[in-house]
Amino acid sequence: MSSNSVEAGRYGSGREVRRIEDPALLRGEGRFTDDLVREGQTHLVFLRSPYAHARIVGVDTSAAKAVPGVLAVFSGAELHAAGVQPIGPAVPFPRPDGTPGASAPRHPLALDRVRYVGEAVAAVVAESREAALDGAEAIVVDYEELPAVTDPFAAMRAGAPLLCDAAPDNIAAEMRHGDAAATEAAFAQAAHRVSLELVNQRLAPASIEPRVVLAEPEGGRLAITLASQMPTAVRDGVAGALGLAKEQVRVMVGDVGGGFGMKTGLYPEDVVVAHAARTLQRPVKWCAQRLEEFTASVHGRDLITHAELALDANGKVLALRARSVANVGGYALTVGVAIQLLIGPWVITSIYDIPTIALQLTAVMTNTTPTGAYRGAGRPEAIYIIERLMDAAARELKLDGAELRRRNMIRPEQMPYKNPMGQVYDVGQFEKMLDQGLALADWKGFEVRRAQSKARGRLRGRGIASFLEWTGGNVLSEQVTVNVLPEGVVELSVAVMPMGQGIATSLAQLAVDVFDLPIERIRIRHGDTDRANGFGSAGSRSIFTGGAAVQVASENTLAHAKVLAGEALEAAPRDIEYRAGRFGIAGTDRGIGLFELAARQSAARITAEGGASASAPSWPNACHVCEVEIDPETGAVQIVAYASVNDIGRVVSPVIVRGQIEGGAVQGIGQALGEVLRYEPESGQLVSASFMDYALPRADTFIAFETVFDTSVPCSTNLLGVKGVGELGTIGATPAVVNAVVDALAASGLGRAAERVQMPLTAPTVWRALQGNFDAVAFE
Repeated sequence: MSSNSVEAGRYGSGREVRRIEDPALLRGEGRFTDDLVREGQTHLVFLRSPYAHARIVGVDTSAAKAVPGVLAVFSGAELHAAGVQPIGPAVPFPRPDGTPGASAPRHPLALDRVRYVGEAVAAVVAESREAALDGAEAIVVDYEELPAVTDPFAAMRAGAPLLCDAAPDNIAAEMRHGDAAATEAAFAQAAHRVSLELVNQRLAPASIEPRVVLAEPEGGRLAITLASQMPTAVRDGVAGALGLAKEQVRVMVGDVGGGFGMKTGLYPEDVVVAHAARTLQRPVKWCAQRLEEFTASVHGRDLITHAELALDANGKVLALRARSVANVGGYALTVGVAIQLLIGPWVITSIYDIPTIALQLTAVMTNTTPTGAYRGAGRPEAIYIIERLMDAAARELKLDGAELRRRNMIRPEQMPYKNPMGQVYDVGQFEKMLDQGLALADWKGFEVRRAQSKARGRLRGRGIASFLEWTGGNVLSEQVTVNVLPEGVVELSVAVMPMGQGIATSLAQLAVDVFDLPIERIRIRHGDTDRANGFGSAGSRSIFTGGAAVQVASENTLAHAKVLAGEALEAAPRDIEYRAGRFGIAGTDRGIGLFELAARQSAARITAEGGASASAPSWPNACHVCEVEIDPETGAVQIVAYASVNDIGRVVSPVIVRGQIEGGAVQGIGQALGEVLRYEPESGQLVSASFMDYALPRADTFIAFETVFDTSVPCSTNLLGVKGVGELGTIGATPAVVNAVVDALAASGLGRAAERVQMPLTAPTVWRALQGNFDAVAFE
């Protein structure tokens, strides 16, 4: 075997390799959008509404236009007069009365009315950011303040302030799933019933890099560089809003400092910056400040649920019933509505064989920032609901929580299994994952540890989440273009996107498998709609679809190159062998290198394409177990143990998937213990709009993770056998941590009353719970 082949073997899939993205980042050579400075570049600043709800009577920009250095000022009326269109499609779900889903048109700059604090009203472009800020301060907006509503139940009451004329009750859409009559019958005959009021609070995605947009003229077209998970969607959205053909817009993405779902799709700011660059015929850049990110980037979660389980005398679940109200903010975004009305419900029965369900899900508009995708996108909310219910049921039946889950798990012989939402699980050995999770966490030794904690004056609790999730985004195809270049590089152009998760490394490892070359010879090209287009990265689909396409495209490239090598060596392709970057005639010493062959081509490269399609989504699953200690004097919660066994099918890059699981778990812990966006009810002001008020998890929140991967159950719906991984940790961590805190509180003497505690479980919240005081959840 050649030395090249030995070297390649060290870096193929399944190997522990260092991320190929890291050296440039560590040397300060990252290419983030705000690092770019163009000749003649201008700066854009937005003027945003200080009111949650107000009519725009007038916008006087005359003084702003006279500020030295100001080049242009745009208002909503001016953009509308210029033909700039509202963004976003209609809500594709019905209202309760069967009429179409409703939302006010979302103009890139507010036209007649503002519907949340932070909505952009005007934009100033100047030679410097300082001049743009001065210009924004000089704009005079005449607002007629209107009553605001931030609570979704209050928004549905008669006489509430209306956000959209087509929705007199502020309900954007509603969906019902399941069989209400069968569910009612199951509850009527049940030996046990448990119910909970549950809050999945509003969250901020909080990526380290804020949104940045740079737009500029480029040879008669418009070039846009920004931080995005979905460059093709941005291209198409900008083109539609500005009345351009898609080919007239090019979108590029460099390094991205975190996305978490927040950087998916099109934002109003993207359109405004693009319009300004097109109007001025100069480069225009906007960089969001952190306050803008808190108030104007999409938020996540915000779901209130009344949920019930019906069980027989042996603990078998007979039915699940839930009613949820989602606060989708000032505009009902398609993604934000779909997450709560459809995507979350797809997994609400999780790994359990629950025969019937009845779900009523209502999306309500309020004077708050719109909600959209945030890591997990509906699945964390749904899994939180079912896992809290399972613990409540176990407490009601006086059963071990793991045992109750075991009694209700779908068995391997039931696969493929169709759940009550019509979703088909291709494979799954859920009890096997449970057993491994319990062993890893030393489940049986817990009572000894609880006694030890008690001796130290601490309350110890244990929580479990056994669950699955849906991945793939239901966009199951990708295309990849491969170019073999004479300089010794195999370049792959892909539409799946990096956002700090190391996707380039994983894709390169898959290419190494095929080309049998050192990983340094592989170059991954992302983020240029002139080179590759597709759905992008969301829904944990990057390797599931993009990785499979890389393998197919790489194999197609070698097959094409083998024909070219046969022509160059005057041999039949069937006699050509390939190993470690070199073609040879079998049984002879005659051959030619892959890159030498590329240099001989008329285009000085070998080019091929390939695509892959999965037949259905994937269903990664896991068992996560958490133990906490609570200081009863202060209510402070400390995570003292966290173990997880995760089935994500084939593992391409072990280092990266471990980072995804454990990093995702930290985000789930953040929701459980600290993070929350709060609005002042009367004014609609966001009162947690900085990191002084919004509590992200810190390194001292938890100790080391015990993380295991079980690769024995590959996915059957894609050729790699992989399952999505990017959101799994987040989905499991939140219920595991909360269940642990509830367990500790229940054991302290609160019993079933402990189930009334709501996230985030901050020290004051837990301390009040220990005194028997709980935040009320008024589900109407």
